[in-house]
Amino acid sequence: MLTLFIAIYLLSNIAVGAWAARKVTTSQDFVLAGRQLPLVLAASATFATWFGSETIMGAPAMFVEGGIPAIIEEPFGSALCLFLVGAFYARPLYRLNITTFSDYFSRRFGRSAELLSAIIVIPSYFSWIAAQLIAIGIVLNVVMGLPMAYGIMASATIVMIYTMLGGMWSISVTDFIHNIIIIIALLVLAVSLWNQVGGWETIQRRTPEGFFRFYPHGSFKEISGYIAAWFTIGLGSIPQQDVFQRVMSAKSENTTVRASYLASGLYLTVAALPLFIALSARWLHPDLPADNQLLIPNMVLRHGNLFLQILFFGALTSAILSVSSGAILAPATVFGENIVKFFRPDIKDSTLLYIIRLAVAAISIICVWMSTAREMNIFELVGESSAFSLVSLFVPLTAGIYWKRANLTGCLASISLGFIVWLICLWLETEFPPMLYGLLASAVGMIVGSLVNVPASTETSGPPARDRPAGRDM
Repeated sequence: MLTLFIAIYLLSNIAVGAWAARKVTTSQDFVLAGRQLPLVLAASATFATWFGSETIMGAPAMFVEGGIPAIIEEPFGSALCLFLVGAFYARPLYRLNITTFSDYFSRRFGRSAELLSAIIVIPSYFSWIAAQLIAIGIVLNVVMGLPMAYGIMASATIVMIYTMLGGMWSISVTDFIHNIIIIIALLVLAVSLWNQVGGWETIQRRTPEGFFRFYPHGSFKEISGYIAAWFTIGLGSIPQQDVFQRVMSAKSENTTVRASYLASGLYLTVAALPLFIALSARWLHPDLPADNQLLIPNMVLRHGNLFLQILFFGALTSAILSVSSGAILAPATVFGENIVKFFRPDIKDSTLLYIIRLAVAAISIICVWMSTAREMNIFELVGESSAFSLVSLFVPLTAGIYWKRANLTGCLASISLGFIVWLICLWLETEFPPMLYGLLASAVGMIVGSLVNVPASTETSGPPARDRPAGRDM
């Protein structure tokens, strides 16, 4: 019975995709839902950017082992990212009426910056998507006994189909439905466990000293690691295309800002539920398997009634697929808009839409191979993806918006230097977090490159004034 209902949940995504396909007539409809999403759908889609495997499986596993200090990256870093997007990035980017982050780099710095940023953006998603596919494979293995590889391939096929059909329309509608269901399931579980655990006093008594410590100790290593944890998703995910697409799909500038703030608030509250559930499950049910990533799924499977199992596993699998869908659509969009159009600027919109859909299929296949070939922690895979963009794209994006002297030379130096230094530090296994070295190198590249080379070329300052959106001072 449980297997049947999960199958229905999964197939319902394809049905939504088929319905959403009727709304897709242009590439803009496919990528940004025609910029027509109301506040409820926009906030729901933005909140669902990461509310999948890392929130319900990865972060709780880290929390049980290390307490608050182990989960600064997720969910706190995620909430910070969405807040900063609403406060500093949503308005200026929304006004430009662009489709991708690389479009911004083209307008602000020039076409070479567009191409380089696109080359960086596309592979940064592969680890993220692989994390989602691994998670859904784990869930299907636990619930249905399906071998991991088969579960990954089956779920990837479903997400590929409905993404190819409806694009952002599919993602936003399925996100809204699945968010409601998963939040209800988590609340039911949390209330039940709260009564069994015995309240906050019992929790404090049973956890070791420092378990809920929010700030680091005074050692250099811990402080630098603490900062890196905040920056990984908090800053690193700001220049990621999936966040951008979800935020930019809102129907107005004010809606996109409010959606970002609302999504950030939801992350600080709803994301706390799986943390508490995992901790309670470890105490109340010591018979559960040692793999903490499976704590919540195993607890629901062993100790929940059939209704709760259907509610939880159906919503969990669908929520992870929704996250996967957004993550797959993002690099496919960048490939079409900023790689293909870079070399074929006169391409027909219908042909571009076809190419983006083909890219969805190709990226899905690559990530299936990655998720079956690599055995990594979900939390680590997500962090790896965000660090990719932190060291290369965050500085030039921010400088481009808020520093008038930022130019093409600074942008290219920032992207290249930050990325190279990060890779070298990863190889050397430096004690100071490699991503912070990369971020510092990226900032130095932007400052030095912009100050030592200020040519009058239009490529350093974007297109002529007549091509820029009215009312925007770049």
